[in-house]
Amino acid sequence: MPTDRPPGVGATTSDHQEGSGPDGPGRDLLAEETATANAIYGIIVSSAVMASAHEQSVVKVAVAVLVTLLIYWVAERFAHVMGQRIVRSTGLTGMQLRRHLGTGWELVSASFLPLGVLLGSALLGAGVDAAVLAALICATSLLFAAGWRVGQEAELSLSSRLASALCSGALGSAMILLKTLLH
Repeated sequence: MPTDRPPGVGATTSDHQEGSGPDGPGRDLLAEETATANAIYGIIVSSAVMASAHEQSVVKVAVAVLVTLLIYWVAERFAHVMGQRIVRSTGLTGMQLRRHLGTGWELVSASFLPLGVLLGSALLGAGVDAAVLAALICATSLLFAAGWRVGQEAELSLSSRLASALCSGALGSAMILLKTLLH
């Protein structure tokens, strides 16, 4: 969304909402951006945990992923609450606290599909390493798709869209490489 502000000047509240358009009036772009970023970050963190886990069971790997993501979520929510308290120097109302605790779940929920692949692979007889590899391939595919969507939303050419998808997928590929090097 173009603005008339010079570079380096922050966004205003009006920059975060789009007027009436194909996606409806009052669409909260900042909330969508934050949710999408949280989901991508959750996929990357869950992949890193799976790649570096030295567990002997798929269930322990899944628990390690979920506990790690919950800790990250709590830390992020805590940072937002503290930031609000520092910047605004006001008390936190119950409604504000509920709002903080009700957001950011994409960080955790984005891992559900790779974790489903992890657990499903184990149920189908795969060993821990094979199940983790399947989950990492799933996560890499999700990152690739996110990169493709970025290119699509930005109306990039086909080659630029593919470059965007490959760059995003490279993060997942790095986790597969990490898994290979560590085990």
